[in-house]
Amino acid sequence: MPVRSAAAVPASRPISRLAVRPGRRLSPLHASFGFVVLIAAALLLSACSGDKSAQPAAAAPQALPVTVIEVAPTQAPLVVEAVAQAEGAREVEVRARVSGILEKWLFREGEPVKAGQMLFRIERAPFEIALAQAKARLAEAQAVEEQTAREAQRLTGLVADKAISQKEFDDARSASAVARAAVKSAEAAVREAELNLSYTQVTAPVAGVTGRAHRSEGSLVNTGSDSLLTTIAQINPIWVRFSLSDNDLAGVPGGRAAVRSFREVELQLPDGSILPQRGRINFSASRIDPALGTLEMRAEFANADAVVLPGQFVRARVIAGERDNVFLVPQAAVTQTESGPVVMLANAEGKVEPRPIKLGQWQGKDWVVTGGLQAGDRVIVDNLIKLRPGAPVAPRAAGEAAPPAKS
Repeated sequence: MPVRSAAAVPASRPISRLAVRPGRRLSPLHASFGFVVLIAAALLLSACSGDKSAQPAAAAPQALPVTVIEVAPTQAPLVVEAVAQAEGAREVEVRARVSGILEKWLFREGEPVKAGQMLFRIERAPFEIALAQAKARLAEAQAVEEQTAREAQRLTGLVADKAISQKEFDDARSASAVARAAVKSAEAAVREAELNLSYTQVTAPVAGVTGRAHRSEGSLVNTGSDSLLTTIAQINPIWVRFSLSDNDLAGVPGGRAAVRSFREVELQLPDGSILPQRGRINFSASRIDPALGTLEMRAEFANADAVVLPGQFVRARVIAGERDNVFLVPQAAVTQTESGPVVMLANAEGKVEPRPIKLGQWQGKDWVVTGGLQAGDRVIVDNLIKLRPGAPVAPRAAGEAAPPAKS
Protein backbone atom coordinates (compact mmCIF):
# COMPACT_ATOMS: atom_id res chain seq x y z
CA MET A 1 0.00 0.00 0.00
CA PRO A 2 1.52 3.37 -0.93
CA VAL A 3 2.62 5.71 1.91
CA ARG A 4 0.66 8.93 2.20
CA SER A 5 2.62 12.10 1.81
CA ALA A 6 2.88 14.74 4.53
CA ALA A 7 0.71 17.06 2.49
CA ALA A 8 -2.14 14.57 2.84
CA VAL A 9 -2.10 14.78 6.66
CA PRO A 10 -4.84 17.02 7.95
CA ALA A 11 -3.54 20.38 9.29
CA SER A 12 -5.49 19.98 12.56
CA ARG A 13 -3.77 16.74 13.39
CA PRO A 14 -0.63 17.15 15.56
CA ILE A 15 2.58 16.02 14.09
CA SER A 16 3.64 14.36 17.30
CA ARG A 17 0.73 11.96 17.04
CA LEU A 18 1.52 10.73 13.53
CA ALA A 19 1.77 7.03 13.56
CA VAL A 20 4.19 5.08 11.50
CA ARG A 21 2.81 1.79 10.60
CA PRO A 22 5.05 -1.23 10.20
CA GLY A 23 6.58 -1.48 6.86
CA ARG A 24 6.18 2.27 6.24
CA ARG A 25 9.00 4.81 5.93
CA LEU A 26 8.95 8.55 6.84
CA SER A 27 9.63 10.99 4.17
CA PRO A 28 12.78 13.20 4.48
CA LEU A 29 10.58 16.23 5.31
CA HIS A 30 9.05 14.43 8.33
CA ALA A 31 12.43 13.28 9.57
CA SER A 32 14.14 16.70 9.45
CA PHE A 33 11.16 18.55 10.97
CA GLY A 34 10.86 16.14 13.87
CA PHE A 35 14.58 16.36 14.56
CA VAL A 36 14.41 20.17 14.86
CA VAL A 37 11.46 19.93 17.27
CA LEU A 38 13.32 17.44 19.48
CA ILE A 39 16.48 19.63 19.63
CA ALA A 40 14.44 22.75 20.57
CA ALA A 41 12.60 20.85 23.30
CA ALA A 42 15.86 19.55 24.70
CA LEU A 43 17.39 23.03 24.85
CA LEU A 44 14.28 24.46 26.52
CA LEU A 45 14.23 21.70 29.09
CA SER A 46 17.92 22.20 29.83
CA ALA A 47 17.46 25.96 30.38
CA CYS A 48 14.46 25.49 32.67
CA SER A 49 15.77 22.63 34.76
CA GLY A 50 19.43 23.71 34.96
CA ASP A 51 21.09 23.36 38.36
CA LYS A 52 21.13 26.75 40.01
CA SER A 53 23.91 25.68 42.34
CA ALA A 54 26.15 25.22 39.33
CA GLN A 55 25.97 28.97 38.50
CA PRO A 56 29.00 31.05 39.80
CA ALA A 57 28.24 33.23 42.88
CA ALA A 58 28.49 37.03 42.56
CA ALA A 59 31.99 38.33 43.46
CA ALA A 60 32.27 40.07 46.87
CA PRO A 61 33.24 43.81 46.73
CA GLN A 62 36.98 44.33 46.95
CA ALA A 63 38.28 46.24 50.01
CA LEU A 64 39.44 49.77 49.15
CA PRO A 65 42.97 50.55 50.41
CA VAL A 66 42.95 53.66 52.64
CA THR A 67 45.40 55.50 54.87
CA VAL A 68 44.40 55.91 58.51
CA ILE A 69 45.76 57.67 61.57
CA GLU A 70 45.10 56.38 65.06
CA VAL A 71 44.11 59.37 67.18
CA ALA A 72 45.13 59.93 70.78
CA PRO A 73 44.10 62.66 73.24
CA THR A 74 46.49 65.59 73.50
CA GLN A 75 46.71 69.25 74.49
CA ALA A 76 46.12 72.15 72.14
CA PRO A 77 46.27 75.90 72.71
CA LEU A 78 42.98 77.73 73.23
CA VAL A 79 43.01 80.28 70.43
CA VAL A 80 40.86 83.36 69.87
CA GLU A 81 41.05 84.65 66.29
CA ALA A 82 40.35 88.12 64.95
CA VAL A 83 40.91 90.02 61.70
CA ALA A 84 43.85 92.37 62.17
CA GLN A 85 45.71 95.05 60.28
CA ALA A 86 49.44 95.67 60.38
CA GLU A 87 50.97 99.07 60.99
CA GLY A 88 54.49 100.33 61.45
CA ALA A 89 55.80 100.57 64.97
CA ARG A 90 56.56 104.15 63.95
CA GLU A 91 54.95 105.83 60.98
CA VAL A 92 56.42 109.28 60.40
CA GLU A 93 55.63 112.03 57.91
CA VAL A 94 58.76 113.79 56.68
CA ARG A 95 57.90 117.45 56.04
CA ALA A 96 59.78 120.56 54.92
CA ARG A 97 60.50 122.84 57.90
CA VAL A 98 61.68 125.80 55.82
CA SER A 99 60.54 127.20 52.49
CA GLY A 100 62.79 127.02 49.46
CA ILE A 101 63.70 125.21 46.26
CA LEU A 102 64.10 121.43 46.57
CA GLU A 103 67.53 120.88 45.05
CA LYS A 104 68.15 117.13 45.33
CA TRP A 105 66.87 113.74 46.47
CA LEU A 106 69.46 111.81 48.45
CA PHE A 107 67.63 108.46 48.82
CA ARG A 108 65.79 105.87 46.75
CA GLU A 109 62.08 105.53 47.24
CA GLY A 110 60.87 102.41 49.02
CA GLU A 111 64.26 101.48 50.47
CA PRO A 112 65.36 101.26 54.11
CA VAL A 113 67.05 104.30 55.64
CA LYS A 114 68.82 104.88 58.94
CA ALA A 115 67.89 107.45 61.54
CA GLY A 116 69.62 110.75 60.72
CA GLN A 117 70.25 109.82 57.07
CA MET A 118 69.82 112.81 54.74
CA LEU A 119 66.85 112.45 52.38
CA PHE A 120 66.45 115.85 50.67
CA ARG A 121 68.47 119.06 50.28
CA ILE A 122 66.81 122.44 50.04
CA GLU A 123 68.62 125.48 48.58
CA ARG A 124 71.00 126.79 51.27
CA ALA A 125 72.11 130.20 49.94
CA PRO A 126 69.20 132.32 51.32
CA PHE A 127 69.64 130.78 54.77
CA GLU A 128 73.40 131.25 54.74
CA ILE A 129 72.83 134.93 54.02
CA ALA A 130 70.26 135.17 56.79
CA LEU A 131 72.74 133.59 59.21
CA ALA A 132 75.48 136.04 58.25
CA GLN A 133 73.08 138.96 58.84
CA ALA A 134 72.09 137.59 62.22
CA LYS A 135 75.70 137.25 63.24
CA ALA A 136 76.40 140.86 62.19
CA ARG A 137 73.50 142.14 64.29
CA LEU A 138 74.84 140.13 67.20
CA ALA A 139 78.26 141.73 66.86
CA GLU A 140 76.67 145.17 66.76
CA ALA A 141 74.59 144.42 69.86
CA GLN A 142 77.66 143.13 71.69
CA ALA A 143 79.56 146.35 70.89
CA VAL A 144 76.72 148.51 72.20
CA GLU A 145 76.50 146.33 75.31
CA GLU A 146 80.22 146.81 76.01
CA GLN A 147 79.96 150.58 75.53
CA THR A 148 77.00 150.98 77.86
CA ALA A 149 78.65 148.75 80.45
CA ARG A 150 81.78 150.96 80.47
CA GLU A 151 79.66 154.10 80.70
CA ALA A 152 77.76 152.81 83.68
CA GLN A 153 81.03 151.80 85.38
CA ARG A 154 82.51 155.26 84.88
CA LEU A 155 79.47 157.03 86.29
CA THR A 156 79.45 154.91 89.42
CA GLY A 157 82.26 156.96 91.06
CA LEU A 158 80.81 160.29 89.93
CA VAL A 159 77.43 159.67 91.44
CA ALA A 160 79.13 158.84 94.75
CA ASP A 161 80.87 162.24 94.69
CA LYS A 162 77.60 163.82 93.65
CA ALA A 163 79.31 165.07 90.48
CA ILE A 164 76.32 163.88 88.45
CA SER A 165 72.66 163.51 89.20
CA GLN A 166 71.15 160.23 90.21
CA LYS A 167 68.98 160.34 87.08
CA GLU A 168 71.98 160.38 84.78
CA PHE A 169 73.42 157.36 86.57
CA ASP A 170 70.12 155.49 86.41
CA ASP A 171 69.80 156.20 82.69
CA ALA A 172 73.27 154.80 82.10
CA ARG A 173 72.48 151.62 83.99
CA SER A 174 69.21 151.20 82.06
CA ALA A 175 71.02 151.66 78.75
CA SER A 176 73.50 148.96 79.76
CA ALA A 177 70.65 146.57 80.64
CA VAL A 178 68.92 147.25 77.32
CA ALA A 179 72.18 146.57 75.49
CA ARG A 180 72.56 143.22 77.29
CA ALA A 181 69.01 142.27 76.31
CA ALA A 182 69.73 143.24 72.71
CA VAL A 183 72.73 140.93 72.73
CA LYS A 184 70.59 138.04 73.94
CA SER A 185 68.02 138.76 71.23
CA ALA A 186 70.75 138.83 68.59
CA GLU A 187 72.14 135.54 69.89
CA ALA A 188 68.67 133.96 69.58
CA ALA A 189 68.39 135.28 66.03
CA VAL A 190 71.72 133.68 65.18
CA ARG A 191 70.56 130.39 66.67
CA GLU A 192 67.35 130.56 64.65
CA ALA A 193 69.26 131.29 61.45
CA GLU A 194 71.56 128.34 62.14
CA LEU A 195 68.57 126.10 62.79
CA ASN A 196 66.85 127.17 59.57
CA LEU A 197 70.06 126.51 57.69
CA SER A 198 70.22 123.01 59.17
CA TYR A 199 66.62 122.40 58.06
CA THR A 200 67.74 122.67 54.45
CA GLN A 201 69.11 119.15 54.97
CA VAL A 202 66.01 117.02 55.49
CA THR A 203 66.99 113.90 57.47
CA ALA A 204 65.17 110.73 58.51
CA PRO A 205 63.84 111.12 62.07
CA VAL A 206 63.64 107.31 62.56
CA ALA A 207 64.98 104.20 60.87
CA GLY A 208 62.56 102.47 58.55
CA VAL A 209 61.38 102.10 54.98
CA THR A 210 60.63 105.18 52.94
CA GLY A 211 57.51 105.79 50.90
CA ARG A 212 57.29 107.63 47.62
CA ALA A 213 58.57 111.20 47.31
CA HIS A 214 55.71 113.70 47.08
CA ARG A 215 57.74 116.58 45.61
CA SER A 216 60.11 116.49 42.67
CA GLU A 217 63.51 118.13 42.41
CA GLY A 218 63.35 121.81 41.46
CA SER A 219 59.92 122.41 42.98
CA LEU A 220 59.22 125.06 45.61
CA VAL A 221 58.43 123.64 49.01
CA ASN A 222 57.10 125.52 51.98
CA THR A 223 56.02 124.97 55.54
CA GLY A 224 52.28 125.06 54.82
CA SER A 225 49.77 122.28 54.37
CA ASP A 226 51.61 120.87 51.33
CA SER A 227 54.94 120.47 53.11
CA LEU A 228 54.85 116.64 53.01
CA LEU A 229 57.94 115.25 51.27
CA THR A 230 57.74 111.52 52.04
CA THR A 231 56.87 109.03 54.78
CA ILE A 232 58.89 106.51 56.80
CA ALA A 233 57.47 103.36 58.38
CA GLN A 234 59.42 101.34 60.92
CA ILE A 235 58.52 97.74 60.07
CA ASN A 236 60.87 95.89 62.42
CA PRO A 237 59.22 95.37 64.78
CA ILE A 238 55.77 95.48 63.15
CA TRP A 239 52.59 96.22 65.09
CA VAL A 240 49.28 94.44 64.48
CA ARG A 241 46.05 96.05 65.65
CA PHE A 242 42.85 94.03 66.22
CA SER A 243 39.70 93.90 68.37
CA LEU A 244 38.01 91.11 70.31
CA SER A 245 34.24 91.02 70.67
CA ASP A 246 32.23 89.97 73.71
CA ASN A 247 31.45 86.65 71.97
CA ASP A 248 35.16 86.01 71.51
CA LEU A 249 35.87 86.69 75.16
CA ALA A 250 32.89 84.61 76.33
CA GLY A 251 34.60 81.40 75.21
CA VAL A 252 37.74 82.16 77.20
CA PRO A 253 37.99 80.90 80.80
CA GLY A 254 37.83 84.01 82.95
CA GLY A 255 36.23 86.14 80.21
CA ARG A 256 37.26 89.79 80.16
CA ALA A 257 39.18 89.42 83.39
CA ALA A 258 41.58 87.04 81.63
CA VAL A 259 42.50 89.55 78.93
CA ARG A 260 45.36 90.95 81.00
CA SER A 261 46.88 87.48 81.16
CA PHE A 262 47.05 87.18 77.37
CA ARG A 263 50.67 87.34 76.29
CA GLU A 264 51.46 85.42 73.10
CA VAL A 265 49.88 85.96 69.70
CA GLU A 266 50.27 84.00 66.45
CA LEU A 267 50.00 85.73 63.12
CA GLN A 268 48.31 84.00 60.18
CA LEU A 269 49.33 85.48 56.84
CA PRO A 270 46.99 85.91 53.85
CA ASP A 271 48.30 82.69 52.25
CA GLY A 272 47.31 80.69 55.34
CA SER A 273 50.84 80.22 56.68
CA ILE A 274 51.81 81.11 60.24
CA LEU A 275 54.57 83.63 61.00
CA PRO A 276 57.36 81.58 62.64
CA GLN A 277 57.89 84.05 65.49
CA ARG A 278 55.09 84.59 67.97
CA GLY A 279 54.36 88.13 69.06
CA ARG A 280 53.44 89.68 72.39
CA ILE A 281 50.59 91.98 73.31
CA ASN A 282 51.87 95.49 74.04
CA PHE A 283 48.55 97.30 74.40
CA SER A 284 45.07 96.45 75.66
CA ALA A 285 42.35 99.07 75.92
CA SER A 286 40.90 99.83 79.33
CA ARG A 287 37.34 100.11 78.07
CA ILE A 288 34.96 98.48 75.58
CA ASP A 289 34.22 100.54 72.48
CA PRO A 290 30.53 101.46 73.00
CA ALA A 291 29.89 101.77 69.26
CA LEU A 292 31.30 98.38 68.26
CA GLY A 293 31.22 96.42 71.52
CA THR A 294 34.84 95.34 71.06
CA LEU A 295 38.06 95.56 73.04
CA GLU A 296 40.96 97.02 71.06
CA MET A 297 44.33 95.29 71.35
CA ARG A 298 47.74 95.48 69.70
CA ALA A 299 50.59 93.03 69.36
CA GLU A 300 54.23 93.41 68.36
CA PHE A 301 56.12 90.98 66.09
CA ALA A 302 59.71 90.69 64.94
CA ASN A 303 59.78 91.37 61.21
CA ALA A 304 63.40 91.46 60.12
CA ASP A 305 62.62 89.96 56.70
CA ALA A 306 59.75 92.40 56.03
CA VAL A 307 57.28 89.54 55.61
CA VAL A 308 54.48 91.76 56.93
CA LEU A 309 53.98 95.27 55.56
CA PRO A 310 52.03 98.17 57.05
CA GLY A 311 48.39 98.20 56.00
CA GLN A 312 48.30 94.45 55.30
CA PHE A 313 45.28 92.49 56.55
CA VAL A 314 46.15 89.37 58.53
CA ARG A 315 44.60 87.21 61.27
CA ALA A 316 45.71 87.50 64.88
CA ARG A 317 45.42 84.30 66.91
CA VAL A 318 45.57 85.11 70.61
CA ILE A 319 46.81 82.21 72.75
CA ALA A 320 44.31 82.34 75.62
CA GLY A 321 45.16 79.06 77.38
CA GLU A 322 45.33 75.29 76.82
CA ARG A 323 42.65 72.68 76.00
CA ASP A 324 43.04 69.16 77.43
CA ASN A 325 41.80 65.84 76.01
CA VAL A 326 41.34 67.02 72.43
CA PHE A 327 42.31 65.30 69.17
CA LEU A 328 44.20 66.61 66.16
CA VAL A 329 42.81 65.50 62.78
CA PRO A 330 44.10 66.60 59.34
CA GLN A 331 41.85 69.15 57.72
CA ALA A 332 41.55 66.97 54.60
CA ALA A 333 39.96 64.18 56.68
CA VAL A 334 37.00 66.32 57.79
CA THR A 335 33.90 66.42 55.59
CA GLN A 336 31.34 69.17 56.02
CA THR A 337 27.75 67.92 55.75
CA GLU A 338 24.33 69.45 56.27
CA SER A 339 24.23 68.07 59.81
CA GLY A 340 27.76 69.17 60.65
CA PRO A 341 31.38 68.01 60.32
CA VAL A 342 31.99 64.26 59.92
CA VAL A 343 35.05 62.02 59.73
CA MET A 344 35.20 58.51 58.26
CA LEU A 345 36.53 55.78 60.53
CA ALA A 346 37.83 52.30 59.75
CA ASN A 347 36.06 50.27 62.44
CA ALA A 348 37.09 46.96 63.98
CA GLU A 349 35.29 45.04 61.19
CA GLY A 350 37.30 46.81 58.51
CA LYS A 351 34.32 48.82 57.28
CA VAL A 352 33.62 52.52 56.84
CA GLU A 353 31.87 54.17 59.78
CA PRO A 354 30.84 57.87 59.58
CA ARG A 355 31.35 59.74 62.87
CA PRO A 356 29.94 63.25 63.62
CA ILE A 357 32.46 65.43 65.49
CA LYS A 358 32.75 68.85 67.14
CA LEU A 359 35.47 71.16 65.89
CA GLY A 360 37.53 73.78 67.65
CA GLN A 361 40.11 75.93 65.85
CA TRP A 362 42.79 75.13 63.34
CA GLN A 363 46.24 74.24 64.59
CA GLY A 364 48.63 74.33 61.68
CA LYS A 365 47.25 71.86 59.10
CA ASP A 366 45.01 70.10 61.61
CA TRP A 367 41.56 70.59 63.08
CA VAL A 368 41.25 70.57 66.86
CA VAL A 369 38.43 68.07 67.55
CA THR A 370 36.75 68.72 70.90
CA GLY A 371 34.13 65.94 70.75
CA GLY A 372 33.03 62.81 68.88
CA LEU A 373 36.28 60.84 68.88
CA GLN A 374 37.79 58.34 71.28
CA ALA A 375 41.36 57.23 71.84
CA GLY A 376 42.35 54.57 69.31
CA ASP A 377 39.83 55.55 66.62
CA ARG A 378 41.27 55.08 63.15
CA VAL A 379 40.46 58.12 61.01
CA ILE A 380 40.61 57.69 57.24
CA VAL A 381 42.57 60.52 55.60
CA ASP A 382 42.46 59.69 51.88
CA ASN A 383 40.17 58.27 49.16
CA LEU A 384 37.27 59.96 50.95
CA ILE A 385 35.34 60.57 47.74
CA LYS A 386 35.21 56.78 47.07
CA LEU A 387 34.01 55.80 50.54
CA ARG A 388 30.49 54.65 51.35
CA PRO A 389 29.16 53.80 54.83
CA GLY A 390 29.62 50.09 55.51
CA ALA A 391 31.95 49.53 52.57
CA PRO A 392 34.99 47.29 53.27
CA VAL A 393 38.37 48.98 53.44
CA ALA A 394 41.96 47.84 53.80
CA PRO A 395 43.47 50.34 56.26
CA ARG A 396 47.17 51.06 56.45
CA ALA A 397 49.18 53.56 58.46
CA ALA A 398 50.62 56.67 56.87
CA GLY A 399 53.85 55.81 55.06
CA GLU A 400 53.07 52.10 55.01
CA ALA A 401 53.19 50.48 51.58
CA ALA A 402 49.89 49.43 50.07
CA PRO A 403 49.23 45.66 50.05
CA PRO A 404 49.78 43.94 46.66
CA ALA A 405 46.68 43.62 44.52
CA LYS A 406 45.14 40.15 44.37
CA SER A 407 45.24 38.46 40.95
